[in-house]
Amino acid sequence: MTSVVLVHGLWMQGAEMSLLRRRLGTVGFQTHQFSYRSVLDGVEENARRLAEFLNSVPGEAVHLVGHSLGGVITLKALQDQPIERIGRIVCLGAPLKGSCTVRAVARLPGGRWFIGKSMPAFRDSFLAPWTAPIDLGLIAGSSPVGCGQLLGGLASPHDGTISVEETRLEGATEHIVVRVSHLSMLWSRAVANKVVSFLESGRFRDPV
Repeated sequence: MTSVVLVHGLWMQGAEMSLLRRRLGTVGFQTHQFSYRSVLDGVEENARRLAEFLNSVPGEAVHLVGHSLGGVITLKALQDQPIERIGRIVCLGAPLKGSCTVRAVARLPGGRWFIGKSMPAFRDSFLAPWTAPIDLGLIAGSSPVGCGQLLGGLASPHDGTISVEETRLEGATEHIVVRVSHLSMLWSRAVANKVVSFLESGRFRDPV
């Protein structure tokens, strides 16, 4: 049995990933949702809890799919400590180089309170280059629908919240751009197909 753990983003609880979970389940993956407190707890604490959760997930191999901040927490967990049985990782719209949108929110009155203890994750130097012997696939969106446009400073192309450039990370196996927004990538069949392809083969191949 192969399991897939899904990790949600900032201000979310995981329900928004339900359709993606179902699509992964239809091709034979056993899916599990990791939920965490994105505002009240910091990234290091949530990464530690994710590592503990992964050790309890059944299966010969455990893949991970992280959306937005969930991708940052996933990589932080695996950079901080070795975890057995990890298969492959896909990050969806993850601000691996920080987020100018979140930094702009933080400058607004009450903005830092709104983002909470996850704020350090959105610095442009939070994550180190990827060196783990684990396939890492990155998917960025290029449909500019989201709050980031209203705040200004978001470089094109972007998904309305995170720029394509902010989703890159040195050492990743593969990086692709799909015409979806930051949230709609979770409901996109095209993105789901790409996720399945990468988890199965380590590459974003088109379906045969």
